Amino acid sequence: MVSSRRSSEVRRLALSLLQPGFVGTTPPDWVLRDIQDGLRSVVLFTRNIESAEQVAALTERLRAENPELVVAIDEESGDVTRIESATGSSRPGNFALGHVDDTELTAQVARDLGRDLRAAGVTLNYAPSVDVNSNPDNPVIGVRSFGTDPEVVSRHAAAWVDGLQSSGVAACAKHFPGHGDVAVDSHHGLPSYDADRAEIAAHALPPFLAALGAGARAVMSAHLLVPAWDPEVPATLSRRVLGDLLRGELGFDGLIVTDAIEMAAVTERYGIEGASVRAVAAGADALCVGGENADEQTPARIADALVDAVASGRLTEERLAEAAARVAEFADWSTRLARTPAPPAENIESIGLTGARRAIRLTGAAQSALPLADSPHVVELAPLTHLAIAQETPWGVADSLLRHLPSTTSVRVRQEDLGSAATADVCGLTQAKGRPLVVVVRDAARHSWMSRALGELTHARPDAIVVEMGLPGELPGAVGICTHGASTASGTAVTELLVGARAAG
Repeated sequence: MVSSRRSSEVRRLALSLLQPGFVGTTPPDWVLRDIQDGLRSVVLFTRNIESAEQVAALTERLRAENPELVVAIDEESGDVTRIESATGSSRPGNFALGHVDDTELTAQVARDLGRDLRAAGVTLNYAPSVDVNSNPDNPVIGVRSFGTDPEVVSRHAAAWVDGLQSSGVAACAKHFPGHGDVAVDSHHGLPSYDADRAEIAAHALPPFLAALGAGARAVMSAHLLVPAWDPEVPATLSRRVLGDLLRGELGFDGLIVTDAIEMAAVTERYGIEGASVRAVAAGADALCVGGENADEQTPARIADALVDAVASGRLTEERLAEAAARVAEFADWSTRLARTPAPPAENIESIGLTGARRAIRLTGAAQSALPLADSPHVVELAPLTHLAIAQETPWGVADSLLRHLPSTTSVRVRQEDLGSAATADVCGLTQAKGRPLVVVVRDAARHSWMSRALGELTHARPDAIVVEMGLPGELPGAVGICTHGASTASGTAVTELLVGARAAG
């Protein structure tokens, strides 16, 4: 029989593996208590963020319990932002940076982000996404990727890691072994990456090797099947993927952290406790949890499940202790990284806006059609976004245009708004009579309803200016503007083009 003292020690080890989220802009009592009991990490989401000063005070209070506490965040810039979820990111995302293909710009953007995260007390960023977005129907990666070419993704992955970590914040390369060639969102189901081992090695793994070569000491696993390595269980729960491939072939000895362990790809079959136990047994060292399950009971249930698994022999205490040791080693390293001298601020007007401007691609008769001769009518065709994108995060150009051209009118249209009604009526084309029409889309090629609506609008108005803020495709209309992402920086850069000046916001 295991003594109560021994059980308490095992539970302390189990708690140290968790990276839970929580609700509130100040630390709940249960989080402070769990830190005292062995919790070594927390993760912040948009619900924890009101201002830079508030987040700094929050992290300072957390570290009063443990100065080496790992404070993580999922801040990619671009479409996926936490620290700027209320306003939209002031920096372009990965796809825009990959399109520009200037690694120094990528490093500057990441360094700039790192300064803000460091000032807020964040020590681990779940970024960059180094997935190669080779499937145009991918519903969850898209513009989060640096591109479709492994070489482009690799060099920008390395630059991003170097830039972020030079500011004192640890990077985390994700989603291993690559989430780019799938057509299912792992928040909702289990994708399968069906390439053979040679293709995986040539296409998906080089960006991870580049990120590790640049100094990344954390890797996030993907919740997807990789039949070439393990046809039975998702990568996060697979010894073959985490052990044989990541630890063995790639030689990675740093921290393996899971993607959010409550995601349907792993919980539908195993439950959150079963998935957690299997992930640790397979070789994961840290369990990200709390994006959706941010209550006190969830981390307690997971810790108890790990303790029970050790008691029953389904998880060895040695594996638990090994994982805890890696967490402790990473916490020590990331704390020292955060204490290194910060790089001096760069003399750049706004590196984010500079990058967004450079990422714009124009097609059609832009020279004669821009800037606009009058205040436009703007139609924004809005798709449902995946759970990595905060629903409150603004995007588009209508609001920015309205600030500069007060007579601008606009409508935002979703798929359900169209129904059986005429597209022209729903989109208010009568308001655009005698005025410029700007149609803003987001991944139009991936959404059949949006492509149809766009086709109808540009048929009615061949002079329409089409702004694609997702993956670029063939754009109808007089002028096509591709931003390669939907950040606020990208919206501002488009507004500058449309009004013929460098807009302030």
